[in-house]
Amino acid sequence: MSTVDVEPTGPGTVDVEAWRGVATDEDAERTAAEGGSVVRLRADSRTLLRSLVRPHARAVALLIALLLLQNAAAMAGPYLVKLGIDKGIPPMLHPPRDGGVLLAVSIAFGVSAVAEYIGKRWFITLSGRVGQAILFDLRNRVYQHFQRLSVGFHERYTSGRVISRLTSDMDSISELLDGGIEDLVLSALSVISVAAILLWLDLPLAAVTLICFPFLLWLSRWFQRSSARAYRRTREAVALVIVHFVESVGGMRAVQAFRRERRNQEIFEAVNDNYRQANLTAFRLIAIFSPGIKVIGNVTVAVVLTYGGYRVLHGQAQVGVLAAFLLYLRRFFEPMQDLSQFYNSLQSATAALEKLSGVLAEPASVPEPEHPTPLPAGPARGQLRFTRTGFGYRADRPVLPPFDLTIPAGQTLALVGTTGAGKTTVAKLVARFYDPTGGTLTLDGVDLRQLTEDDLRAAVVMVTQENFLFSGTVADNIRFGRPQASDEQVRSAAAAIGADEFIRALPDGYGTDVRKRGGRLSAGQRQLVAFARAFLADPAVLILDEATSSLDIPSERLVQRALRTILADRTAIVIAHRLSTVEIADRVLVIDGGRIVEDGPPAALVERGGRYATLHRQWQDSLV
Repeated sequence: MSTVDVEPTGPGTVDVEAWRGVATDEDAERTAAEGGSVVRLRADSRTLLRSLVRPHARAVALLIALLLLQNAAAMAGPYLVKLGIDKGIPPMLHPPRDGGVLLAVSIAFGVSAVAEYIGKRWFITLSGRVGQAILFDLRNRVYQHFQRLSVGFHERYTSGRVISRLTSDMDSISELLDGGIEDLVLSALSVISVAAILLWLDLPLAAVTLICFPFLLWLSRWFQRSSARAYRRTREAVALVIVHFVESVGGMRAVQAFRRERRNQEIFEAVNDNYRQANLTAFRLIAIFSPGIKVIGNVTVAVVLTYGGYRVLHGQAQVGVLAAFLLYLRRFFEPMQDLSQFYNSLQSATAALEKLSGVLAEPASVPEPEHPTPLPAGPARGQLRFTRTGFGYRADRPVLPPFDLTIPAGQTLALVGTTGAGKTTVAKLVARFYDPTGGTLTLDGVDLRQLTEDDLRAAVVMVTQENFLFSGTVADNIRFGRPQASDEQVRSAAAAIGADEFIRALPDGYGTDVRKRGGRLSAGQRQLVAFARAFLADPAVLILDEATSSLDIPSERLVQRALRTILADRTAIVIAHRLSTVEIADRVLVIDGGRIVEDGPPAALVERGGRYATLHRQWQDSLV
């Protein structure tokens, strides 16, 4: 759940802008800080769009041809009406009353209607196939990239933002691809085609029509600029709604425990109202643009009808030309009105694509090596060596000053110290959730930055105090790090760490659904399942970060027995405040302010009488 707490600016109100400062999308924040944010996002989105469309170049070319066919067929209608009036009707008025021309015009009209139908049907089928392929590719890219990005990114980029990218933004693009793009392109083609035909049909009437163009141009340009800002704001606003909703529901236990419901409701109402206001602004723009186009169109039709009628009466124009001209004007202004609705979808999809391109442009802070180095032949031994290794989450705030440390293969090392001393940071460097900002960190002589992701994850496994279990069966969660493991291997791993007995007692044994985040199991049972998962993965280096901190005494004793099994014959780094866990270590490091202040076997450190001895004495006193 979000920890942001913004004071109300008045009775029952929330300062949304202050909340936005913490909760808004960091892709926009990052580019805005660097300058030229909108320009960069648009450039990224265009690059992304080209890469998505490129595999479907032939299909897109065919779609363009089908659109041109539809437009040509639609444009033929008014001209055929002109021919029917001027060339087909006169021969019918006098003997021998020849109806051949009128019949030919009627047949041509039917052919054009059939051609438009075939073109539209084929276009919808093919565009649906291409659109879904593009969405499939885009969703895969975004999901894959989110998994590739480091833990550091996910620690600051909330789950609500991730959901917003994969739902709301994808829906906006899908809406455009599922039909809006056809209407948008056809409307644009219709406007251009009609303008050219009007100039060809009757230049004086076209000149009168051109009087409206400055007004159309000004109104369209204003709508384009204003709607771009409006729809970008709606994407940001809906992201805030999703972020707050997801985090509040995800942290419902804390919400109810601290009676936070009313305060969260105030924040939600504020961000929801912000979204409503953003949508109202967009609708107001349409309410001005669409009627404005209609007024300009009706005035233009009235002027053309008056002037055209005058020319027909004086023999300067034909009736068929005037009829066709008026029909074409209708085909000119109706698409202009429709463009406001289609432009809706276009602006919304454009803003969504910018958000997605911003995420995909996020560089991986722990990138894959261009020329990876394999580990020495055979299974990894697990020797770790820190050489002048330093790290800071920010350049101006080092967390670990440069230090040297060697952990021999097979040794169990315990890290102890006060909260914030840097213990977990050391573990995250070994797991390569982050890269050192200085020096090197090697596994069996190979820099971790030169190992492939597969080699690293096979050799190093980290078990945290969260004991995160996924929805699914117990067996599925145990084989999480080794999906190809057989049922027998899963049961053997569970038995080895002492989890087999309680698992068999569950309603469906290993097939029991653990429910959301393992809620069906106790904290101790979740920890044992996490240990069985790590044992089955069989890494050379195992990291346990506060693995027993949330357990009661009986559960801790059960887990302690499992620890001795899981730590045997592998390098282990154990982070624990409870010194009962530390007692099984071969070696203890006491860390203070990111520096190693004591190093040695537990018993020797107790005899030495330093900081570890003090911690050990305090722990023993707590047990009395």
